[in-house]
Amino acid sequence: MRETGTETDRPRRRRGAARERLLSAAARRFYADGVAATGIDTITAEAGVAKMSLYNNFSSKADLVRAYLDARHEEWLGLYRRRLEGARDARGGVLAVFDAYADHAAFAYEHGFRGCGLLNAAAELPVGDEGRAVVRRHKEEVESLLAGHLEEMLPGRTEEARAMAEHLAFLLEGAMARAGLEGAGTRLEHARTMAVDLLDRL
Repeated sequence: MRETGTETDRPRRRRGAARERLLSAAARRFYADGVAATGIDTITAEAGVAKMSLYNNFSSKADLVRAYLDARHEEWLGLYRRRLEGARDARGGVLAVFDAYADHAAFAYEHGFRGCGLLNAAAELPVGDEGRAVVRRHKEEVESLLAGHLEEMLPGRTEEARAMAEHLAFLLEGAMARAGLEGAGTRLEHARTMAVDLLDRL
């Protein structure tokens, strides 16, 4: 069967496939072993591509790390959006954020759950690194999503809604840190129960 597409399209598809394999391998190794401990050779070997293929797709390891962090952010947003589809109201929207974190913890990780992959990576990056800015923007977006749902629950009480969003964000991040240390999502379940109690008091 003849391969479809032009001569130009085929190399582009191959590069796209190599990029995805490299990102997938980087995601596994960065999460399991850490950013600093994972070298380029490890990633290319796991991806099954030549080292030159990595540099054809990423300008440096730092560029690959940023792509990994962007991909983790999009992955979480996907989990949140799926949960949001089942939410009946703004209260359900708040809980969708918590449920998306629990879904993240429930993945079948190679060496078990180690907490937030974004924060784990940020802890290894130097101050001023663009990767840390990616993680900060992710956390700010999570808090903003919480605030948006809470503002819908508390019309005309914007400051109260934003304060509660910060409170819930702290609750969520603390639970995520403990869950990562314990290797299970139990703390996230507890955090969700606490969030329900707080929402019931509004």
